[in-house]
Amino acid sequence: MRRTLRARICLCVLFTLPAAALGSGTAGAAADPDASATPDPDPGVSATAQQYSLHSALGRALGDRTAGSYLDAESGALVVTVTDEAAADDVRAAGARAEIVGRSTAQLESAIATLDTQAKIAGTSWGIDPAANQVSVEADQSVSARSMARLEKVAARLGEAVRIQRVPGVFTKEVAGGDAIYGGGSRCSTAFNVSKGTVRYFVTAGHCTTLSSSWSAVSGGPSIGTREGTSFPTNDYGIVRYTGTTAPAGNVNLYNGNYQDITSAADAIVGQAIRKSGSTTKVTHGTVTAVNVTVNYGDGPVYNMVRTTACSAGGDSGGAHFAGSTALGIHSGSSGCSGTNGSAIHQPVREALSAYGVNVY
Repeated sequence: MRRTLRARICLCVLFTLPAAALGSGTAGAAADPDASATPDPDPGVSATAQQYSLHSALGRALGDRTAGSYLDAESGALVVTVTDEAAADDVRAAGARAEIVGRSTAQLESAIATLDTQAKIAGTSWGIDPAANQVSVEADQSVSARSMARLEKVAARLGEAVRIQRVPGVFTKEVAGGDAIYGGGSRCSTAFNVSKGTVRYFVTAGHCTTLSSSWSAVSGGPSIGTREGTSFPTNDYGIVRYTGTTAPAGNVNLYNGNYQDITSAADAIVGQAIRKSGSTTKVTHGTVTAVNVTVNYGDGPVYNMVRTTACSAGGDSGGAHFAGSTALGIHSGSSGCSGTNGSAIHQPVREALSAYGVNVY
């Protein structure tokens, strides 16, 4: 299911790269073995490797008999929404908790299609909240009273399948990651170091890699890598190949003297705790609130994104969204961020890894 968000764009791009991605400084630092054991001080719950696997496998197996899954805030259990008892039995047999809901994936996607065609307004976004079995719509402060009335009129025809809320600030694209990278007169961040055989790369936001083919660890410094792929809009990911012979460590800067080792990648689950590392706001914490989100930036839409409360600021684009040692996403943009208030958007990292045939390490 898709969500749509029309976002105003801040083109003051500051690019950031994950700590391990740079060829100097923290780039070769060893990962702190205790880093992943430090609890995240936010309302989300931690996801296990088994839950990531079940989340993906049951989603594929059930198809339209599920409207998504989420982590229960109190028990931490994986809850899979289903539309009938037979599907519920399949979920329980697989080891997850089933919850029968009134709206299927097809019904929620139909509501999104209506919003896409009748209410595509700058400063709005929509996507699936499986815990509420609804399409969650957000409108930022740039949405006028007239446009808000139009949005509410469309939503009213969709009934309880849709809910709307205002969010502070204005949706903007940002550049970030773990450690800063520079290209085209801008600063961004890298998300994760990746490899294909013995060749090393880093992935970052596509709206960063569209700006330059060469990237440096220091403004005006020597090149550390050359762009080999970029996708924006529609997607928001890009890949840069390291030009040096030294393999950077596969970790993310925690900005407290420690680094988080990254050993796997997964799709984020609604309700789970998440961290973001970027060169402007450093490490922030939050919770995954929606999936299959569409963002309508001023220079084009981006689809199948993830909405979180792990806030950010300009210069954080391209940064790392992760949980423990699991890579989850590449930072794209946000609106009204303060602590864990507001909305932050990431590009699912597994899509980027698949597109370029690379793996985290």
